[in-house]
Amino acid sequence: MPDMDKAVARLNKALGNKEKILVYGDYDVDGTTAVSLVYKYLQPYSSTLDYYVPDRYDEGYGISYKGIDYAAENGVSLIISLDCGIKAIDKVEYAKEKGIDFIICDHHMPDDTLPDAVAVLDAKRLDSKYPYEHLSGCGVGFKFMQAFAKSNNFPEADLEKLLDLTAVSIASDIVPITGENRILAYYGLKQLNTNPSLGLKGIIDVCGLTNKEITISDIVFKIGPRINASGRMMNGKEAVDLFLSKDSVIAKEKSENINQYNDERRELDKRITDEANAIIDRFNNMEDRKTIVVYDATWHKGVIGIVASRLTEKYYRPAVVLTKSSELITGSARSVTGFNIYKAIESCRDLLENFGGHTYAAGLSLREENLEAFTKRFSELAAKEIITEQMTPQLDVDAVLELKDITPKLVNELRKMNPFGPDNHKPIFCTLGVKDFGTSKLVGKELEHIKLELIDSTSQTPIHGIAFGMHTHSEHIKTMKPFNICYIIEENTYNGNTNVQLMVKDIKTDYT
Repeated sequence: MPDMDKAVARLNKALGNKEKILVYGDYDVDGTTAVSLVYKYLQPYSSTLDYYVPDRYDEGYGISYKGIDYAAENGVSLIISLDCGIKAIDKVEYAKEKGIDFIICDHHMPDDTLPDAVAVLDAKRLDSKYPYEHLSGCGVGFKFMQAFAKSNNFPEADLEKLLDLTAVSIASDIVPITGENRILAYYGLKQLNTNPSLGLKGIIDVCGLTNKEITISDIVFKIGPRINASGRMMNGKEAVDLFLSKDSVIAKEKSENINQYNDERRELDKRITDEANAIIDRFNNMEDRKTIVVYDATWHKGVIGIVASRLTEKYYRPAVVLTKSSELITGSARSVTGFNIYKAIESCRDLLENFGGHTYAAGLSLREENLEAFTKRFSELAAKEIITEQMTPQLDVDAVLELKDITPKLVNELRKMNPFGPDNHKPIFCTLGVKDFGTSKLVGKELEHIKLELIDSTSQTPIHGIAFGMHTHSEHIKTMKPFNICYIIEENTYNGNTNVQLMVKDIKTDYT
């Protein structure tokens, strides 16, 4: 990786000279896990190590002047930034004026000009020949510590114990689970399931995942949102405090606090999503719009990214959700398959104060007087690039099966493809002409889901399935007429018994 030799040399020099080092990271899951991993690994080699997580509301995303001032006031001469810093040209210059060096570890898209840091570690650099460019921010931190360990002939076993943090970052930051990420996630999940750190064990317990095999999905939907809630509702530093905890009582207390923040976050994002939907309902020409841009100065900055995701899921259009923060309008953007939202926002850079992100998720800030021009240009660009097919969710079927094909051997083969995630999704299968065994029924508080027991012409032994939110198909299913299903094959453990279950993604009742 470009600059890795420089980064390792500067870190070795700092440790040799007993310099004060500040480990600095973003307030989301990727940033807080990265700070925790690097801090934990370096702690035995330095008595002058500190960490810093900026406040989302007071300082905003990335490197802040306040953070650099904190470093200067505390005699820090080296800052290691994680999951941020790739565009912090002015901030790095400001730090240099104060005699502070920077090693930047990031995975976001760089500009043509890089900050004048001692080292800039980012596999997305244009001059990078590193064989895998999709590492998470914590993944880049892991590679830095790996290179540091090699340079000193330290055993890597101590570092590998921290892969549980890397797996949490990979799953939560929605990076592709291919190549090196898949390997890091595989061994990280092993660590998470056998010997997680006290902090992660605390989160696992409050999630109700104790004594269950934790998967990527569990991290995405249960563990990650709780860690994120710390940075959304309070301060991400609390998550790092938890990860670094060596006392089980304190870890339990901090985990319960973070769980409470997550409950508050849920209520908040539901209310704001409802308000955003109400704005969209007032759009005159929604069916003709290729994108959604909504703004309310009172919305809570900590949940607008979640709201943008919900709008994209519901309307299947790129969504930008904006609110007021200090003197600027700030926002989060989410995209649909095939539309690079980072590039679209980059094309409006003359109207923006700041922006950054990935192909399908980005953040931005702008002055209020530029809001109308940004909305117009962004919408026009989307209208030119997005085709109708991109605004319709699609299921790509991997294979057509008969129910007799769903055997323990097949389930075992599928298990070998774990861990699943972006760019390595669970295979979707289709079976044609299934029928109700006669025992399928509606379930859920509002009877909105269908618990299925299905047969087809090849198998009269019913197989279980669940179809969330598909109650409208119930009447057809009861008629015992055939229908088609798309599904994922899963294993469901209940009361110690493990059975195969079909997670139904779609039902087509007009069977022909």
